[in-house]
Amino acid sequence: MSNYYSSGKRSREANQAKKKQEKAQAREARRERGPREIPVATAEDLTGNLPSIEDAMRAIENPGQERSAATIPVRLFVGSLSSSTTASDLRNAFSAFGPVADAVVMTERETGASRGFGFVTMANRKDAPRVIEGLNGADLKGSSIVVNVATERR
Repeated sequence: MSNYYSSGKRSREANQAKKKQEKAQAREARRERGPREIPVATAEDLTGNLPSIEDAMRAIENPGQERSAATIPVRLFVGSLSSSTTASDLRNAFSAFGPVADAVVMTERETGASRGFGFVTMANRKDAPRVIEGLNGADLKGSSIVVNVATERR
């Protein structure tokens, strides 16, 4: 056995040495620059768009004003669909109970035929109980549908 190294091994070792040297140079440059300045936040940066105490107290004292909060969507499972039911049919039926964010009928990959179920995403979670009560067991395109809150698939 001899101490023969292939050209590939020599080039890998040379690259490793080069990277090590570049890393050492970068470390030395950081030491020479010294510590960075820490940005100081002002009270205005922290409060942002928060109302003043006076505005908040007025809003509490005048409850007639509507407070707005972001709505939370909910995804509903819709089963026992007829083969002729489309996503627009679902959207139309569910929009009577509130805004619909999305509606989809699941189809077979190969044939494109309906699999008999779908999902409707209501824009507001508060609409879900009314939708379930109103449409669970209702007739849609000749089929009695099942509606409940969708669960995560495991």
